[in-house]
Amino acid sequence: MSTLANKIDFAVILSVKNANPNGDPLNGNRPRETYDGIGEISDVCIKRKIRNRLMDMGQPVFVQSDDKRADGFKSLKERADSVDELKKTKDSELYAKIACEKWMDVRSFGQVFAFKGNDVSVGVRGPVSVHPAFSVDPIDIASIQITKSVNSVTGDKKSSDTMGMKHCVPFGVYVFYGSINCQLAEKTGFTEEDAELIRKALISLFENDSSSARPDGSMEICKVFWWKHNCKTGQYSSAKVHRSLHIDQIEGKKAPGGNLPFRMEDYYTVTVDTLDGLTPEIYDGI
Repeated sequence: MSTLANKIDFAVILSVKNANPNGDPLNGNRPRETYDGIGEISDVCIKRKIRNRLMDMGQPVFVQSDDKRADGFKSLKERADSVDELKKTKDSELYAKIACEKWMDVRSFGQVFAFKGNDVSVGVRGPVSVHPAFSVDPIDIASIQITKSVNSVTGDKKSSDTMGMKHCVPFGVYVFYGSINCQLAEKTGFTEEDAELIRKALISLFENDSSSARPDGSMEICKVFWWKHNCKTGQYSSAKVHRSLHIDQIEGKKAPGGNLPFRMEDYYTVTVDTLDGLTPEIYDGI
């Protein structure tokens, strides 16, 4: 497997329909939004979904969520200590090298290994950077009160029916960007094959991701744009590449809150500026 030799930039357009794409625990789990009403999905949330897809593809992942854990380890420390080579070494560079070889998410996103009782504290910088996702327009948030029809515990009288509130975005289109840095890829051993797995994960990001807040079909990857430069440092800056993507409202369509569209194509057009010598590969979500 060859180490990544060409810088990569990417952009992902996704749609949300009657779902909570990323709840804010500091705001009653309402969908995240900025102060001017733009919807937001955190970069941590996006990387969690990428890790889950990598696990579905059979890749070894270090940071596993409790509800999708593929091994018996109950903490990151337990998982790290299960590797004899890591327990034996006190060399931080060797520790990082072994961890990158062992887990794909470590050599992709990086990881801090700093556990109580360990002699080694190691920080790994990964080549794959992911921005938060933001909605193209301000979002509406719909809230409903939910109830239950059974008693939680046995008692003399029926317990309260009221459970709380449930929130969703009726419809929204979000976009996020990212890059893969070749210099950091050389340090972690991130390969061309790894980049291909990241691309496949982005195209299928919401597979096996359903929940009561995100029913199957409520989150959809619309388009993935994949710019592969012809050199390690890139023909253009990532900022310029990301700015070349434009998502514009179709003239005459009502803004969210009126007659809501149910597909991105009903409401937006997507165009890409021409960059000399750099043309994106464009993929539909599965």
